[in-house]
Amino acid sequence: MLDIIEKPSAVQPFIDLNTENISSEHICCAISDKKCADSYQAKKDWLSNEFNNGYVFRRLDERAKVFIEYGPAENAWVPITAPNFLNINCFWVSGKYKKNGYGKALLQSAVDDAKSQGKSGLVTVVGTKKYHFMSDTKWLLRQGFEEIEKISSGFSLLVKKLNDDVEAPKFNASVISGECAEKKGIVVYYSNRCPFAEFHAKESLVETAKNRNLPLKVIKLKTMEEAQNAPSPATIFSMFLDGKFMTTDLSVCMDSRYDKVIEKELKRLKLAQG
Repeated sequence: MLDIIEKPSAVQPFIDLNTENISSEHICCAISDKKCADSYQAKKDWLSNEFNNGYVFRRLDERAKVFIEYGPAENAWVPITAPNFLNINCFWVSGKYKKNGYGKALLQSAVDDAKSQGKSGLVTVVGTKKYHFMSDTKWLLRQGFEEIEKISSGFSLLVKKLNDDVEAPKFNASVISGECAEKKGIVVYYSNRCPFAEFHAKESLVETAKNRNLPLKVIKLKTMEEAQNAPSPATIFSMFLDGKFMTTDLSVCMDSRYDKVIEKELKRLKLAQG
């Protein structure tokens, strides 16, 4: 989700959302997508709860998709173990705001927070190659992150250390196989971390699976503990087919996109298996 930003510029003020202003402030994604209104509110409700766990949602003070989300890794809704790190979730700069220094400024604000809190560094889950709804791996590597672990399903764990003498973060055991427990049909895991996920998983995908006579199981990750033990590091949205991880691309839920996305992912799996 993170667009590459190379040039510094005069950066406009950022604002932090909190329990006091979240009802009146936008959360960047789905600003004008009315069909996802309920999912949008569900994301706001999720944020309101997570603010109590040290979560930060920082965005440009504009009607724009320019923001970063992060919080203590111990409370992260992702299956990683990273004691005393801050975990970056969504990180996005889009449209006319690209290449103006906003990405670097937002990242630096997270680094500054980590230093002020005495954290060991920053950690984030990305696609080893670019995945939908995940930060730009190459860009983060250029900002001083390093890859410390990668798994067969195509995810990598990146770390920006502020202290070398620390325990290295790692993926939890639940994601290592790249498979889920259900071995037949479509299985989707999602959470309210995204304002689009619930609508497409529970609405669009139902018709798509029906049209192909495919069994469908949709699993909502309702708690931090469930997310930390999920079979995929992409707890916003992950689709499995016959037990194998397929994609983080929400557009696969749509009837017009399903076949194209799955064909691409099956080719990826075949290449990965040699």
